[in-house]
Amino acid sequence: MLTKRKKKNEVKKTQRHDTDTGSPEVQVAILTRRIEELSAHLDKNRKDKSSRRGLLGLVADRRKHLKYLESTNKRAYSALTRKLGLKK
Repeated sequence: MLTKRKKKNEVKKTQRHDTDTGSPEVQVAILTRRIEELSAHLDKNRKDKSSRRGLLGLVADRRKHLKYLESTNKRAYSALTRKLGLKK
């Protein structure tokens, strides 16, 4: 589960300015953290189908945000993918 402290740390790492909490970079970082934690949960609990469905939704949402970021700001997209260790 993504706690407030973990979420705050992810926001601090990727924010554009001090009060930035909703930019695509921040949203992708938060989604990536949630995906990592849910993937670890599913490694232990293979039969948890409802969590697997939620994971697929998170992955799709992150993909949409990344696609938007790539079309609007290619530099920020490439920097973010390198920072988070994402493929593409």
